[in-house]
Amino acid sequence: MKSLQLEVVKNDRLYMKVAEQLRKLIENEVIKPGERFPSERELAEQLGVSRPTVREAMIALELSGIIEIRSGSGIYASKAKPNKKLALDDSGIGPFEILEIRLIVESEACALAASRITNKELDLLRQAVKDMEEEEKLADASEKADQAFHEIIARSCQNSAIESVISWLWTLRNESVLSTSFLERIRGEGIHPSISEHQAILTALEKRDPMAAREAMRRHIESATENAAKHFQK
Repeated sequence: MKSLQLEVVKNDRLYMKVAEQLRKLIENEVIKPGERFPSERELAEQLGVSRPTVREAMIALELSGIIEIRSGSGIYASKAKPNKKLALDDSGIGPFEILEIRLIVESEACALAASRITNKELDLLRQAVKDMEEEEKLADASEKADQAFHEIIARSCQNSAIESVISWLWTLRNESVLSTSFLERIRGEGIHPSISEHQAILTALEKRDPMAAREAMRRHIESATENAAKHFQK
């Protein structure tokens, strides 16, 4: 059979397609080593994608050593000579995509939980908040208590589909190289789960107030997104 010069068809994530375009700008020295990239907003507008997609692309480029993200300063092409052989790997779903779907799902789940949560589950949430306070004192905080807190709320919805979806979202976060690498980076910058925000969620659930519970969860996830986004700002 005649050998055809074909390339393997890839079903890349959108952020990978954006990352590849940006990598070529560096390879072709449109953006030279050490030069700063345009702002996240400008890139999103020119590429016709969302700002979270640009962020995911930048994380992938940073993991590959192609760019440097300097918190509070901006995004720069690596000062090393561009390496055309440097591979860009699909490293899983990024943190901003996961936060976006968590905002949608967990806000509504929290509202439902407010009308169904048991006293025993409230006790478990109180303990999870205490555990978070203890974890925050550790240099290598694992944030297991944070995950436990959210999974207890999912379980208290008394809906196995909701519980499975939220558990799966946390599995996505924990198994994605892109997400875990970025989370480790921002933890090193002192960004950790907010105890006060979790306490506000707990208070709304103790009052069994669905509207307050929904809003408390929404504020919490929006705050986590905003804090993570500061990593990219000039």
